[in-house]
Amino acid sequence: MGRSVIVHENFLRRVASGDLPPGPAPRGPLDRDLALSIYRSACLSRALDREARAMQAAGTGFYTIGSSGHEGMAAVAAALRVTDMAFLHYRDAGFQIQRASQLPEAYPPGQMMHDMLLSFACSSEDPISGGRHKVLGSRALFIPPQTSTIASHLPKAVGAAWSIGAAKRHRPEHAILPDDGLVFCSFGDASVNHSTAQGAFNAAAWTAYQSLPLPLLFCCEDNGIGISTPTPKGWIAANFTQRPGLKYFACNGLDIFETFATSQAAAAFVRSRRKPAFLHISMLRLYGHAGADMPTTYLPKAEVEAEEANDPLLHSVRLLVESGAATLVELLDIYTSVAAEVTAMAQKVITRPHLSTAADVMESVIPPLRNCRSVTAPPAAARAAMFGSDLQAMEEPQIMSRLIGWALSDLMLEHGETVLMGEDVGRKGGVYGVTQKLRSRFGPDRVIDTLLDEQSILGLAIGMAQNGFVPMPEIQFLAYLHNAEDQIRGEAATLPFFSTGQFSNPMVLRIAGLGYQKGFGGHFHNDNSFAVLRDIPGLILAVPSDGAEAVRMLRECHRLAREEQRVVVFLEPIALYPIRDLCAAKDGGWLRHYPALGERIALGEIGQAGDGKDLAIVTYGNGRYLSEQARPALEALGIGIRIIDLRWISPLPAESLIRAVQGCDHVLVVDETRRSGGLAEALMAHLAEAGIARLARHTAEDSFIPTGPAYAATLPSRDSIILAARQLLAR
Repeated sequence: MGRSVIVHENFLRRVASGDLPPGPAPRGPLDRDLALSIYRSACLSRALDREARAMQAAGTGFYTIGSSGHEGMAAVAAALRVTDMAFLHYRDAGFQIQRASQLPEAYPPGQMMHDMLLSFACSSEDPISGGRHKVLGSRALFIPPQTSTIASHLPKAVGAAWSIGAAKRHRPEHAILPDDGLVFCSFGDASVNHSTAQGAFNAAAWTAYQSLPLPLLFCCEDNGIGISTPTPKGWIAANFTQRPGLKYFACNGLDIFETFATSQAAAAFVRSRRKPAFLHISMLRLYGHAGADMPTTYLPKAEVEAEEANDPLLHSVRLLVESGAATLVELLDIYTSVAAEVTAMAQKVITRPHLSTAADVMESVIPPLRNCRSVTAPPAAARAAMFGSDLQAMEEPQIMSRLIGWALSDLMLEHGETVLMGEDVGRKGGVYGVTQKLRSRFGPDRVIDTLLDEQSILGLAIGMAQNGFVPMPEIQFLAYLHNAEDQIRGEAATLPFFSTGQFSNPMVLRIAGLGYQKGFGGHFHNDNSFAVLRDIPGLILAVPSDGAEAVRMLRECHRLAREEQRVVVFLEPIALYPIRDLCAAKDGGWLRHYPALGERIALGEIGQAGDGKDLAIVTYGNGRYLSEQARPALEALGIGIRIIDLRWISPLPAESLIRAVQGCDHVLVVDETRRSGGLAEALMAHLAEAGIARLARHTAEDSFIPTGPAYAATLPSRDSIILAARQLLAR
């Protein structure tokens, strides 16, 4: 007999006989009708858990994590507003069910039950994920779906909370959170120990310590165990009762009256003080962790049975009877009638359709287009006042870093919802001066100096994007991204996929990266690996190679984020930031003029220099610069060359690339990333599949990059490109 059946039968027997666990008397502001509503939500959550296990056993349901033992979260939902965005723990079905009861026009009786059963069955009619995953979530209820919630959602909760104050000062066109709202974020006691969670707590406290508004309510659902590893008793309280910047509240989650009152107090504190708080709710976990997990395989049976005897639904029955809200018979009838409704509904739901094709599954990888109001160019006077003497400098060719800075200024002037954030982007103007003057032009609200934590930087961007902003976060160096890459892979990129495009968090993530820095770098500042970005479905990866190209591409990246809700990574080659010359000292061959306003390079549009038929060099970034250096020597040998600049790395502009190399006898791929796992692998495969036989690749070695004179020893160079080209043609 499964534990869910045992708990169910224990409930029926003990309520019928009046055998209820002892506890304090009901107290607090919870009235009869709301108390019964919370109890009904808890009963529905419990019945859905039991039905999910039955569906799995019958092969009509799929992997799920239950909420049994956490039904008290319904009381927390009742203490909050529907418009308080909630990033939920995966055990919070009771919370979502109760919140749905607060919005009857969107969720009439039975609707949430139906929706959740569709999710259990992975039906394509599931209104949140479309059958892609069992997730909690609802656009109408301000609940973005979470897929793992092992702390990875906490940084974006900080960002969303920050966005409320930011939107009050600069209201974006697509803002959805009210000025007096708060953000709610729940998680388990085991997740508290994750470094991502600790970073989020620190970021929230760091913000509050400076008296900056951050209306965020953290909620730790402490059931005392993480899968099979117990949490030391008192650990959560010891960590958070005296944490600077986080007001601590605690309650017993088995008591819906106490939980409601404490949650109300915590929400009132956050809403009125605009400061973060930590709500610690003691709970228990029934049935094990997830799916077919059996707790008696790693816990003593007596301990499991003791938890089951302390069933929160039994406590709710006692409290409701003692408060005079209902009789035992009435409460037992609610429980059994809800269970019968769930079973009957499940028989209908399991007949509903499922996803069946790759196209069906991938439909929501890319979110739908968003209607944006048209924006006219700012008046010339406003632009002149902003740029000042820089307007005159625009008449002359400039280095890449300066041109990117001007492009950012124009984008921020034109689009008031655009915000920059990152370490040192404001006062200092960035490590390489790219964002100089932006803080003085647009203020600290729109050019945000963050704490030193890449997860917090990206979480801030993700959260602000969910409230209508167009964030442009900066990661100082490519290698630093690895500290926080799951914020892009597991959070930003998956949100539209698991919400059928109802939620998105568009952004343009600027990263200084790649190799070739002289005198500064080593493996941490000269990182030539971006394979992790190419592996993320739906993500756009752009790499410019000269200043004018960077400006035009950056404008397109911003449009893709603003209008198409895309997650875009704009990887700026550090070594090319200050480059002036191409082939000889003071030739100015790599300086460029600032492109006219409105000029863009469309997604997938590649660049081509020359139309020679002997050799096509396919490259990007630093590779294009080096190939242009090699070009005169190769042409002096009588070799007709064309240089193809990919620009867009992901998705690969495959068809454009094939058209660009057609009619050329040989193709050399010059790739500054490593031979193993580098871009050249994909390019060679694609070109070979297209029937191009005379191919070669020239890549970096499978090595980290050193500091000092050998900084470029493992990377392609002008001379090595010339040699690789001659060897290919000699075949």
